[in-house]
Amino acid sequence: MNTTTMDDIVALCKRRGFIYPGSEIYGGLTGFWDYGPLGVELKKNLKNEWWQTMVHLRSDVVGLDAAIIMNPEVWKASGHLQSFSDPLIECKVCHQRFRSDKPREKLAHEEMHARKEAKKVEWTAPKQFNLMTEVLLGVTEPKLTAYLRGEITQGVFVNFSNVVASSRVKIPFGIAQIGKAFRNEITPGNFTFRSREFEQMELEFFIEPTDAEGDKWFDYWINERKKWYIGLGIKAENLKFRKHEDDERAHYARKATDIEYNAPFGWSEFEGIHHRGDWDLSRHKLTYKDSQTNQEYTPWVIETSGGVDRATLFFLLDAYRKEEKRIVLGLHPKLAPIKVAVFPLVSNKPELSDRAKSMYDELSKHFMVAWDDRGNIGKRYLAQDEIGTPWCVTVDYATLEDGAVTVRDRDTTKQERVKVTDLTAYFQQKLL
Repeated sequence: MNTTTMDDIVALCKRRGFIYPGSEIYGGLTGFWDYGPLGVELKKNLKNEWWQTMVHLRSDVVGLDAAIIMNPEVWKASGHLQSFSDPLIECKVCHQRFRSDKPREKLAHEEMHARKEAKKVEWTAPKQFNLMTEVLLGVTEPKLTAYLRGEITQGVFVNFSNVVASSRVKIPFGIAQIGKAFRNEITPGNFTFRSREFEQMELEFFIEPTDAEGDKWFDYWINERKKWYIGLGIKAENLKFRKHEDDERAHYARKATDIEYNAPFGWSEFEGIHHRGDWDLSRHKLTYKDSQTNQEYTPWVIETSGGVDRATLFFLLDAYRKEEKRIVLGLHPKLAPIKVAVFPLVSNKPELSDRAKSMYDELSKHFMVAWDDRGNIGKRYLAQDEIGTPWCVTVDYATLEDGAVTVRDRDTTKQERVKVTDLTAYFQQKLL
């Protein structure tokens, strides 16, 4: 049973440089977070693995990087200005606001009032609250009202014809994108889980508009996303695939399944697989013409939409463990911010430090490598365990004689001797 708490992860992230509150020296700003030296590496590795899997290793997917701010007509056509909203309720006692579709949060608030023997909670009637964040463009009045994108999806759809015309893609094919999105969230919380600025990794996969194709690809992408998360270390028992009921699907979805993680605050969604049908392309009046049959139609879309920040949080939660004498962040080596740490056994011996430094310089050409010559070797090992470094390399006096170093494994703590000349290939093989 995973007993990791949110306090464990929040403390680790601040202490070791994964995630900080945004603009903290001025009191922060609710729903905004900054990624520190280790956090930015972890997040980059996660995105790189996604891009490698979804784009580089597939012949039927191409990439895109669309603008964050688009012509506001995009959001009118897509239905976001009308339908992109959450139901808002307010506690009449303390005037805190919550989403009415999150019963767990409502109950927690009511229990808090009961513990404090405060007045019994009464709620206002739900009101729809649009999540789009407005921006004003221009230097003269009247300025143009535009929007920070509430999702990255529409950038793909408005570029559909551009991609078809400028590349050799043929249906079925996908367009992948990673980028920032912004939502005027009612109740940001649970650390980075619900933020007002966040990053998404999405695939829009275009198919022929038939029920058979829709069902086939919808099931296919559910299975692919499951394999990806488990392959990078998420424990299968901590994942759940929840089908949306008819009354909870988004305005664009014919079908929807959430991937949920068993977080300390309950089962929580961090990726959705959506059958969007022809909602988006038809709203933008876009079609596809088959070059072989000359048939013209509006494709259907199967979407995989994952939260980078939520996935990063859940990988941290899943990897964190407390042992009797150490804290270990058992991240998959491909995700680990630092792959290898290099130490001289003794810091004040130039013959060891110089040899270790040259080894650090060579390995740094291939991997993210840490250097540490402070304190005793045991404490250095523990510090690297806590940030998830899979391997530590120690240069000792025997190295000067046999040209080999001690490589220590994070998870097993076992050590083996490896020739210095073989080190790069040794780690490359482990990272395959």
